[in-house]
Amino acid sequence: MSTPSIVWLRRDLRLADQAAFAAAAAAGPVIPVYVLDDETPKHRRMGAASRWWLHHSLASLDADLRKLGSRLILRRGRCEAVLAELARETGATTVHCLRHYEPWWRNAERAVGDVLDLQRHDGNYLAPPGSVTTGSGGPYKIYSPFWRALEARMPPAAPLPAPERLPAPETWPASDAPADWDLLPTKPDWAGGMRAEWTPGEAGAAERLEAFLPRARVYSERRNLPSVPGTSRLSPHLHFGEISPATLWHAAAERGGSVNTFLGELGWRDYAQNVILEMPDYGGKPAREAFADFPWRDDPEGLKAWQQGRTGYPIVDAGMRELWATGWMHNRVRMIAASFLIKHLLIDWREGERWFWDTLVDADYGSNAVNWQWSAGTGVDSNMFVRIMAPLTQSPKFDAAAYIRRWVPELAHLDDTRIHDPDVRPRAYPPRIVGHAEARARALAAYADWNERG
Repeated sequence: MSTPSIVWLRRDLRLADQAAFAAAAAAGPVIPVYVLDDETPKHRRMGAASRWWLHHSLASLDADLRKLGSRLILRRGRCEAVLAELARETGATTVHCLRHYEPWWRNAERAVGDVLDLQRHDGNYLAPPGSVTTGSGGPYKIYSPFWRALEARMPPAAPLPAPERLPAPETWPASDAPADWDLLPTKPDWAGGMRAEWTPGEAGAAERLEAFLPRARVYSERRNLPSVPGTSRLSPHLHFGEISPATLWHAAAERGGSVNTFLGELGWRDYAQNVILEMPDYGGKPAREAFADFPWRDDPEGLKAWQQGRTGYPIVDAGMRELWATGWMHNRVRMIAASFLIKHLLIDWREGERWFWDTLVDADYGSNAVNWQWSAGTGVDSNMFVRIMAPLTQSPKFDAAAYIRRWVPELAHLDDTRIHDPDVRPRAYPPRIVGHAEARARALAAYADWNERG
């Protein structure tokens, strides 16, 4: 029997359109492996919500693999050490994987490549990050020209079908059990809302896509309305690689209407990976270096009120409570909530980025960092700091009344006119922690003083 190959899995937990599986299966027996490596990412280890998702996604993938006569091997430790040991146990000399672009995964790939034959494949993005360049061969800094260049290369290659079977090794190496990793919350179990909302795994991703496709042609018209099902809600499935962007493109591109807006958001995901490829520390360092000494406020109580959805601004509080309950937040509301933290409270954007990293099931390093720096005005392509979202205006503009009723039940009795900014508040709902005019004036004054100091 031929020597087995290892398929090293990370954020690519699928069988369809998975080039690493296809290449390994063509060579002989396949040993699929997921390594829980909390040492290489250090402070960027997965947050609690992502770990909940990972547990269920791994279980789903293992069930799918067993239908093909295979199984998923789980090991824990530094990737290069674990994979080297597994290769010694099984006689494997080659490891196949999909390329990842987070700085810690690039480090891990180099380390694995030093001890084993590592064959890296593309497939988690519309185009390999770093391949879409300007006429001079450099990276794009601004999204719009990047998207025009990327779109000109579309469509991506047609997605590969899932294998009908995977050749198994003569003997299977030992594996951890998912329960050994303590990925699920227990005391307390705060994941009830996630269980109600999500079905992690490749089948769950396919179901979510089928539900979205009939709405794809009116995506632009409905995506900003948090009270209606206008978004795809595919982001966590994309993040964990349970479905490929090429699959989404080919399924949605011919739907007509405003589907190009959706395709452009897949392009934004690619753009974010290109940003972190060029600036690996983007999640913790402002791209505009002048912001390194911006006078952020130290406000633990304000931060806590924002995290708990107790700011007194209904649209902000609804979003933060949706996030805590489900691990996800409507994108328009993410923008409003981020702007509120940064500009109404003058709290460092990195506090928000860290909170989202822990609580989002789609906590993608590139997208999360790029979005927060866009809101803060600190990014290479970003909103100007002096553009301050007005939550009390945004809420009725995007018809958020039903959304607020769901997530801020203290206000559910109010009509559509009063619910966005209640003049009389029930005792259970807090007053605004800062007035809008006051917060705006404070932010602009801080910016002007900082800017004057150079």
